[in-house]
Amino acid sequence: MTKRSRDWNEGLSQDLQDPEFAQKFILASFDEGLSLQTVLGKVIRSYGVEEFAKKLKMASSNVIRAIDPKHNPTQETLNRLLKPFGLRLAVTPLDVPRRRSAG
Repeated sequence: MTKRSRDWNEGLSQDLQDPEFAQKFILASFDEGLSLQTVLGKVIRSYGVEEFAKKLKMASSNVIRAIDPKHNPTQETLNRLLKPFGLRLAVTPLDVPRRRSAG
């Protein structure tokens, strides 16, 4: 039997295989301040890295590298990993009221 880390949760792993649940999990984790790579790593590992990589037509070694916090994946790569969950990276303005300039 495969050894699993202490934080392994078989129920969560099964839930993460549902793309809608995974999407909510990724968004909630990211809002909590967790690293996107760490969160994606947890979700992708629930699918199995090789299976997920095949789905994306991407080498599994590239997927592993992209979810490793020691590496700096491109926005294109992260978007490719997020796409199966209906997500993509974006920059949005803060909800800060703008002051009108005098003039």
